[in-house]
Amino acid sequence: MFQPVSAFLAYRYSTASKQNSFVAFINLFSVAGIALGLMALIIVLSVMNGFEGQLKQRVLGILPHVVVHEAPQNVDVTAQPNVTKVMPFLESEGVIQARTGLRGVQIQGVEPEAMANSVVDKHTLVGGFKELSAGSFRIMIGRALSVQLDIRPGDQLRLLVAGASVYTPFGRMPSQRLVEVAGLFNVGSQLDDKVIFMHVDDLKRLLRRSANSPTYTRLFLDDAFNYKGVVDSLNEQGLTTDNWRARQGPLFDAVKMEKNMMFMMLLLIIAVAAFNIVSALVMVVTEKQGDIAILQTQGMDEYKIMSVFLLNGVFNGIKGAAIGLVLGVLVVTQLNTVLDVLNIHLALAVDGQGVPVDLQWHQVLIVTLFSLGLCLLASVYPARRAMKVQPADALQNE
Repeated sequence: MFQPVSAFLAYRYSTASKQNSFVAFINLFSVAGIALGLMALIIVLSVMNGFEGQLKQRVLGILPHVVVHEAPQNVDVTAQPNVTKVMPFLESEGVIQARTGLRGVQIQGVEPEAMANSVVDKHTLVGGFKELSAGSFRIMIGRALSVQLDIRPGDQLRLLVAGASVYTPFGRMPSQRLVEVAGLFNVGSQLDDKVIFMHVDDLKRLLRRSANSPTYTRLFLDDAFNYKGVVDSLNEQGLTTDNWRARQGPLFDAVKMEKNMMFMMLLLIIAVAAFNIVSALVMVVTEKQGDIAILQTQGMDEYKIMSVFLLNGVFNGIKGAAIGLVLGVLVVTQLNTVLDVLNIHLALAVDGQGVPVDLQWHQVLIVTLFSLGLCLLASVYPARRAMKVQPADALQNE
């Protein structure tokens, strides 16, 4: 079978193991290190992607992605990139008073029709946004809040808001109203016990505003992380906006930093394994000096000799990367099954079904190519050393 001489020799050197068992062991060690490092990197990145996605779904499914503080009159916000839906919106801080205690909450005034098929709507346990009709003064609360205050659907609570007040014989008092619990949701977020929903018109009345008073405009994005282009476009048109980063930006920055640090640490593992190739190839060059000298006397130029040892290192990298890629993808796709077999039961996903995993193939491709690039880089020094072998000196000792 026809193949380049350099590739043929490189393949023979990378697979031959009987002549020098120590060199073969170093070769095997470097291949195994690359495979284990790449496998660990694929697994950790996929799990971190899964946790980041779950965090985005849980937290940013409740918080508004972008809020326009004025009612846009000459600007079509639906024409902005990545905007999927808009609705009138109000929010205020308040206090829920139940039989068992008080809790500070963030009140979101929404339109029930616009909240259909939202993350909160998909994780509704009892009732739903359709129960929040204007004038009913009904609310939806999180399951965590209902457990803390022993609240059940149909219970009446007293809701006090900080954004408005009334004067009474006892002095200035916050505006308040008896409200009925119409539904429970359970997104699994840290905001489940801090945010409640009611109809935007009811919140207007609770805030002592007229029915035709202006509201904010809430924008739903196809991906909350694509907020910057929308915000910049609206700000250029003179609109004042707010977005989720003002409230939860540090949390996602911390997650991103942790993900990047784990990525760098595991890349160092692959780098250490890749540079084991240097020691293995240096020993191969030392052992094969006689062969190199014979090839030179037969007319093989120094660059072809250099390519032999470059390809030798690349072949080892390909073997390690292929093994690591297969094992990494296999473990990621069967991770929860493996945990069940090991009797390790974790319920970290929103639906409570094990560890969230998000295998992104572009990341797999990048880290695999990076591993091969390190192997090629590690092979440069031994290959240059091989091309500088002097035939007379090498054959003198044969």
